Amino acid sequence: MDLGIRGKKALVCAASKGLGRGCAMSLAKDGVDVTITARTLGPLEETADEIRQATGVNVTAVAGDITTEEGRAAALAAAGDIDILVNNAGGPPPGNFRDWTRDDWIKALDANMLTGIELIKATVDPMIERKFGRIVNITSSAVKAPIDILGLSNGARTGLTGFVAGIARTTAQHNVTMNNLLPGRFDTDRLRNTETAAAKNRGITLEEQMAERAASIPAGRFGTPSEFGDACAYLCSAQAGFVTGQNFLIDGGLYPGTF
Repeated sequence: MDLGIRGKKALVCAASKGLGRGCAMSLAKDGVDVTITARTLGPLEETADEIRQATGVNVTAVAGDITTEEGRAAALAAAGDIDILVNNAGGPPPGNFRDWTRDDWIKALDANMLTGIELIKATVDPMIERKFGRIVNITSSAVKAPIDILGLSNGARTGLTGFVAGIARTTAQHNVTMNNLLPGRFDTDRLRNTETAAAKNRGITLEEQMAERAASIPAGRFGTPSEFGDACAYLCSAQAGFVTGQNFLIDGGLYPGTF
C-alpha cells in the first residue's frame, strides 16, 4: 500500500539502533527523507549509510543528546520543515523507588516526558500551517501495565501519554495527529542487556533466559524492530489521518486485558 508520504521529512530520535532505527528504515522505505539522532556518531553514521543504500532517500545524521536543549536545537536545525516527528529516548534504569532521588526523577522526566513535549512544541504549529503532521511517541507497554521496578519509566512515560491525550484532539482538524506506540518485548540491544543481567542473577545462560521470556509471550517470540517500524509508518501515513490520541500496544498478546 502506498502510504502517501513520499517526499515528506521526518525527524526520528534515538535512531541509531533498536526501535528508533526500525522506524527510520520503514519511513525511508516509503520515500520519506529522514533525519536521525543518537548520542554516538559512529553507529549513527553506519545506520544512516544502511538506510541510504537500502532506500535511496536523503538521510541526515545528527549526533547529540536529544534530551538537552543543545541536542534538540541541532536536530531541529538539520531536519528543516518536519512533517513527521518520532519521539524516542532510552528508558531510565530499573530499581526500587525507595532508592531514587529527586535528581533521578528529574532525569527520567527530562528524557521520557519533557523532551518529547519540547519537540512537539517546536514542530506542531508549522505542521498545522502546512495542513499535515504526524507525531508518534515511542513509550512502553508499562504505560498500560506498569512494572514495579520500572517506576521511573512508568511515571515519566505516563506523564507524556496524559499530555498527548489532552492536545491530540486540538490539532486533528488540521490533519495533524498524535499517537503513541507502546512496545512490549522486542529483540533489541536493550532487551538483551536486561536479559543478560537476569540470566546472571539466576545462574543460567542468556539463551535459556531468552527462550523462557519468548515462551511467555502468546506469539511465542520477541517482536522485531522492522515490524515495529512498519506500525510507526502506518501511523504516519495519509491513511491514518483519522487516528489520533491513541495508544497502540504492540506486545505479541502479552497484556491479558480487554482494554
